Amino acid sequence: MSADNGHVLRIEQLVAGYGDTPVIRGVDVEVPAGKLVVVVGPNGAGKSTLLKAILGLVNITGGEVMLDGRPITRSPLEDLARNGVGYVPQGDAVFDSMRVRENLEMGGYLLDKALRAERLEQALELFPDLRHKLKRYVGTMSGGERRMTAVARAMMLAPRVLLLDEPTAGLSAALTKMVLTEQARMLADRGTAVLLVEQKAHAALEQADWAYVLVQGEVAMSAPGREVLEDPDMGEVFLGGGSGLLADAEPAG
Repeated sequence: MSADNGHVLRIEQLVAGYGDTPVIRGVDVEVPAGKLVVVVGPNGAGKSTLLKAILGLVNITGGEVMLDGRPITRSPLEDLARNGVGYVPQGDAVFDSMRVRENLEMGGYLLDKALRAERLEQALELFPDLRHKLKRYVGTMSGGERRMTAVARAMMLAPRVLLLDEPTAGLSAALTKMVLTEQARMLADRGTAVLLVEQKAHAALEQADWAYVLVQGEVAMSAPGREVLEDPDMGEVFLGGGSGLLADAEPAG
C-alpha cells in the first residue's frame, strides 16, 4: 500500500502530444500495487502517447503524473528509473549482439556490482526459463524469449510500477498468452503495479484487473477488464462493428 491510497501511479487530467497538438486530453489513470491495468483502444487513440507522456518523452501541456503521491511530471528518465518506474518499449527492446546475461546486467546499470548480482538472481527467480539461457545471444532467441528478456531486464531495478508498451506486437496467439499470463499477470500477482498498453484488446482484457478504453485521446470507459470485454458497445468503439473487440487479429507466427 502506497502513500497515495494504494495507487502507486496516478495520472490526473493529463494533456500531451507532439508540438502544440494534443493527442491525449484530460486523461485520468490509476494503477494500484499488485494490479494489472490495461489501456486499450482503436489505432490512433493515443495509447502509446500516454506512456510516453508518463516518461516525459512528449510535450505535456496540462495535468500531473504522480508516483506514490509525489509529482514526477517531466522528470528525466534516469530519475524515473531511480524512483521506481520501469519501462519496456514497443518492439524488441533488447540488444541482439549481446548475451542474455549482458542484457540483464545492462538493466541494472544504476546499481553497484553486489546489488546488480542480487537483482540478477531475483530476475531469474521471476523468469526461471532464462537461467539456462544466460550465455545465449539474444538475436538467436524466439519472440517470446526476447520479450521475456526485455521484461526481466526492466525488473533489474525492482520498479514500483512497470510500463509495458504493446509487448505482444508481432507474436502468435500462443506467445501472446505467454507474455500476458506468465509475465504481465505474474508480475502484478507478485506485487508490482503494471500498466499495459495493448493492441490485442481481447487477450489483454482477459487478464486485466482494471481497464481504460481510450478513444480519440480521451477515456471512453473505465471498468474491470471483464466488464469492458462484455460491453456490447465496445465492438463499435474498436471496429465500427459488433465483434470488433472480441476478435483480436493474431499473426501466424
